[in-house]
Amino acid sequence: MFAARKPAAPRPAPSAPAAPASPDSSAAVAEPLPPSKSVKHGRVGEDGTVYVQLADGTERAVGSFPGATADEALAYFARKYDELVASADLLKARLANTDVSSHDARQSLNHLKEQIGEANVVGDLAALEATVAHLETAISDKARAEQEARAAAKAQATQAREAIVAQAEQLAATDPSRIQWKQSSARIRELLDEWKAHQRSGPRLDKGVESGLWQRFSAARSSFDKARKAWFAQLDDQHAEAKRLKERLVAEAEQLATSKDWGATAGTFKRLMQDWKRAGRTSRAEDDALWQRFKSAQDTFFDAKDEVVAAEEAEFTENLKVKEDLLAEAEALTIDEAHLEHAKNELRRIQDRWESAGKVPRADVRRVEGRLRAVEQQVRDLEDKKWKRSDPELTARAQSMVDQLERQVQGLESDLAAARAAGDDKRVSSLESEIATKQLWLDSARGGLS
Repeated sequence: MFAARKPAAPRPAPSAPAAPASPDSSAAVAEPLPPSKSVKHGRVGEDGTVYVQLADGTERAVGSFPGATADEALAYFARKYDELVASADLLKARLANTDVSSHDARQSLNHLKEQIGEANVVGDLAALEATVAHLETAISDKARAEQEARAAAKAQATQAREAIVAQAEQLAATDPSRIQWKQSSARIRELLDEWKAHQRSGPRLDKGVESGLWQRFSAARSSFDKARKAWFAQLDDQHAEAKRLKERLVAEAEQLATSKDWGATAGTFKRLMQDWKRAGRTSRAEDDALWQRFKSAQDTFFDAKDEVVAAEEAEFTENLKVKEDLLAEAEALTIDEAHLEHAKNELRRIQDRWESAGKVPRADVRRVEGRLRAVEQQVRDLEDKKWKRSDPELTARAQSMVDQLERQVQGLESDLAAARAAGDDKRVSSLESEIATKQLWLDSARGGLS
């Protein structure tokens, strides 16, 4: 295309171009046309040569128009440019507004590019190049879209076959113990009918693709049929084994039905129930009969256990009343230093009666125990406080602090008297403040010692 031309040197000296166009001037003048805007991209040299201005600022000679004016020469070569533009615009419109195929559009573009070639025209050559490039892209996009549409139709057909195969493979891969064999067998037959319908009316697939899908579909059907036969062949054996295991569990449960070892036996029944669930199912009638025997033994044990627990709860409720009365006594004790020994003696008697009262309902254990612990803590706290106050080591440290502060106050008072005698008011003020602070500390230390 003309975009690849080697640009001429800027403003070359007038010379005759190779194979210049020599139109029939009489014909051109006979039918004047409106001036083209494309003429602004050219000029006429003094020797009558017509030049076109290139995008890089250089010029190229396109021919001459003997016997015509400069305007007529420019107009002639501009019309030739406009004809090329019109052809390009027409192709652009066909691509945008019609269903022209990419093949036909490509042929039209190739013809247009042949016309352009090294066209001796005057006009915006860069714009024409851009239009041709746009057409190239549009035709390529259309070709790609057509190819994608054809591929999509084939892909859609392949996907439909793939879905049939996938359903068959899913049924074949399902755990035999979870398959509804009657419904699943009917679905396998329906899938085969769907496959045949696609072969008759759907688009043809690539031979290799169709062959591969059919092999998978056939293998899935065969696998399903084998699994169905094996399942029903093994079902009787599984039922017999489940019956044997459950009969053993029933016998063990019936032996435990009258046990009085409540905790251990309850745990054993829990284990038996887990084994029952893992044993599998036998025929419906046999399974129901065995379950009724197992449940009857289990209910016999737990009903007896519930009666014992109910009796214990009644006893524990009476014990709770006794302990709540003891709590009232404990919480009514006067717990101070004057009555500490009496409170300790009374609390010990309450604790002895508390242990003899027995258990209370589980829901009340934390509450009542917490209240008694609170009273016991009050007594311990008072004992600790009393002991700390009478600790000889603490008393000695407190007396030492009192003695030290007394000496410091005495020394400061002597300094204060000397400062007053000397008339040192600033010193007097500082010593008075320090004495006041030390006196507060001394009073506090004496209070702690007492």
